[in-house]
Amino acid sequence: MTDDPPPSPALLPAGLRDLLPPAAAAEAQAVEALMGCFAGHGYQRVKPPLLEFEDGLLTGTGAATGEQVFRLMDPQSHRMMGLRADITPQVARIATTRLAAAPRPLRLCYAGQCLRVRATQLAPDRQLAQAGIELIGADTPAADAEMVLVGAEALAAIGLNALSFDLTLPPLVPTLMEEAGIAAAERQPLARALDRKDAAAVAAHGGVLAKTLTDLLLAAGDADGALAALAAAHLPPASTALAERLALTVVEIRQRSPKLRLTVDPVEFRGFRYHTGVALTVYAPGRHEELGNGGRYICGEGEAATGLTLYPDAIMRVAPAVPAKPRAYVPAGEDGADLRRQGFATIAGLAKVADARAEARRLGCGHVWLNGALVEV
Repeated sequence: MTDDPPPSPALLPAGLRDLLPPAAAAEAQAVEALMGCFAGHGYQRVKPPLLEFEDGLLTGTGAATGEQVFRLMDPQSHRMMGLRADITPQVARIATTRLAAAPRPLRLCYAGQCLRVRATQLAPDRQLAQAGIELIGADTPAADAEMVLVGAEALAAIGLNALSFDLTLPPLVPTLMEEAGIAAAERQPLARALDRKDAAAVAAHGGVLAKTLTDLLLAAGDADGALAALAAAHLPPASTALAERLALTVVEIRQRSPKLRLTVDPVEFRGFRYHTGVALTVYAPGRHEELGNGGRYICGEGEAATGLTLYPDAIMRVAPAVPAKPRAYVPAGEDGADLRRQGFATIAGLAKVADARAEARRLGCGHVWLNGALVEV
């Protein structure tokens, strides 16, 4: 019997990975470009902690993230803490506590890392970067539209212009079920059928809603067609109000960005289940991976809010490659300040070498500083 070899120090838990050069630098640049756009629209940056006490992290909108939160004991207070799975609930906490007296509407933005207990097939990473905005204290179609418009502008800043914004109404199906008196035993299988886009199962479990939900399920797609199906569905009052709000949001978006691609899926509900109105998901053409999502929710005890979270990891997989800075080798004793001002990354020699050109090539440099001049290698 032989001992098992020691595990490789490069082996990481499932869903976690190292980000190496130049990808790490490219992602950092993309995050700062996103944050710069957010700041340009008046969103002020906040920085919540990675860890919070569990009872604070999982209140309000945070309760929806409970199954994804890693928990550990604080050795100082002996209270349970949680490692955030989503930054939005933390921003909501800041807005209702530290910034409770700040003028509304309150615009906040953030960037940071999250950790989740489970990955999904479409999103296999358990550690993920987030960069987002929260608009708190406004309950209007213009506020809902701002999430789409600012998100589109931020993504355009890093070279992503061909995007699709999928608008949804997560509370529509539960509201329809409630208004129609669908029995509790049928609600879960009906919701599951809608989630799987299974029209036959929707017909089987939909009861009095079977035709309406099937029509709305099949209407998903271009915003105009889906909104027309919603308008023709003769929905009960509360559901009609949700559909009208979505239609007004589309009007607001098109007034300012008429060429932006908008799709609508009236019966879709995905992600953390805290959205209370118009929600959105961002896609790149031909990709199933979400570049971002967000929507309307309740902040604190009842304050209206909406937000958008973008995922830099996913964005970088579809964004145009960011050219790396050209690298120049500067032999020991020379000063590369002028080259850095010209946009070069300088690699300083730490000792005299016999062949500066060869050393530049070895270190991945395209240029070398020789005899007071910049020379290609």
